[in-house]
Parts: sequence; C-alpha cells; structure tokens
Amino acid sequence: MAGTQRSFEGRKALVIGGSGGIGRAVALALAKKGCSLFVTGGNSQKRLDDTLKAARDAGGDAQGFLCPADEEGAAERIFGRAGAPDIVVCAWGPFQRGKLEETDEEFWRKMAIGNLVFPGTIVSLAIRGMMQRKYGRILLFGGSNTDTIRGYTTSAAYSAAKTALGVVAKSAARAGAPWGVTCNVICPGLTDTEYLDEEARAYNRARSPAGRAMEVDEVSQLAIALLENPGINGAVVSADQGLVI
Repeated sequence: MAGTQRSFEGRKALVIGGSGGIGRAVALALAKKGCSLFVTGGNSQKRLDDTLKAARDAGGDAQGFLCPADEEGAAERIFGRAGAPDIVVCAWGPFQRGKLEETDEEFWRKMAIGNLVFPGTIVSLAIRGMMQRKYGRILLFGGSNTDTIRGYTTSAAYSAAKTALGVVAKSAARAGAPWGVTCNVICPGLTDTEYLDEEARAYNRARSPAGRAMEVDEVSQLAIALLENPGINGAVVSADQGLVI
C-alpha cells in the first residue's frame, strides 16, 4: 500500500543513472522502502561508491557498476549484471542544445540513441521477465515540457526523443497491465542537482514560475508514489511548477 514504510521489502530495483542527481535520490528512496538495489553510474566510481554506501546506510542491500549508457550494447550488459529486477528506473539521458537549422545527423543520432533507443531497449528487456513473474514497475524520465507535443527553439532533437518516451510508456502499459506491470514517465522541470553551477542555478530560478528550481527529493517522492500505485499506468506526469520553456 502506498505510504507503507518498507512497501518494497524483498523487491529488487535497478536504477540506471543512479549515482547522482535525480537518479541517486530515487535510488536512496527505494532503499528506504526496502528494495535491494543495483545501481549503474557513468564514469565516476567515487560517486557510485558514495551512493551505494548511502543506500546501505539507509537499510538496503546495494550493488552496482559503471557502465556508460551511451556505449553500444550497454542495455544488454546492464541486464546481464543486474539479473531480474522487479523495478526499473531509467534516470539517464544526454542533453545538448542545438537549433534545428544547425543540427546535423550525428547530433540527431546522439540524442535519439541516448534518450529513446537506450531507454526503449531497457523497457523491452525489463518487461519480458516482469510479465512472466506477473509483477513489474518501470519508470522513465522525460525532459522539461516533454509531456506533450510542443515546438522548441534550441532543443528539438533532445525534446523529440524525450517526448517519444510517452509512446514507449503507453505501449508498455498496454502490454504489461494484464500481468501486473506498470510503466510511467516523469517530466521534471528545472531541477537543482550537484551537476549545476551557480550560473545554471540562477537561470533556473529566473525561468521557474515558482522562483526556484525543483529539489531532487520532490522528484523522488513523486517517483515513489508512481511506483507504489498499481493503478497509475501509462501516465506521463509533468513535475515542473508550471514551467514553459
């Protein structure tokens, strides 16, 4: 039941991109809910080790490894190590600005592979076992304002790929619902993480209708609510304080 202190006791969660930022916050929240964690990071062993230690301190078993998600075959390698997770959170995706008229094929490929092909493959790999076991929770992360089709002046390639995650989630919901599997997308607004410098923080404060950026814990609380609730399936949830980019 939602709100239960250790509602995921005995469940195994895979958190991709869980060594920092929003992914770390979700990973630690899952540990507090009783999950056994498998966390992947990109390139910082120290950041990953710190996250694993924090998860263990929160009362959860935690393992993980570094696996840059932009490498070919990364999704298969991750599942080869992670085993059969009950919960999968994909909190990774490269962001790069680029005006549409200045964007080349390489740029489009990078944004599409990182933000659609990779998470789409993760969903395909995850849902097979979940359907067989008759339980599963999948959570993806879109970008700011990618909860519906919009136009963008400086992020068309990134935002197009992120918007398409809604199709992935709704397709997974249709396939998985009879088997107890849910898949949802959170589209967070400008969020304050350790990756931002002061200039970026000032930009976020200026653009946000609330005059501040989202906190990672605010996003992780929403993530847990979606993962706990079996009735929310195929949802694309905007969590951006009313931001319009």
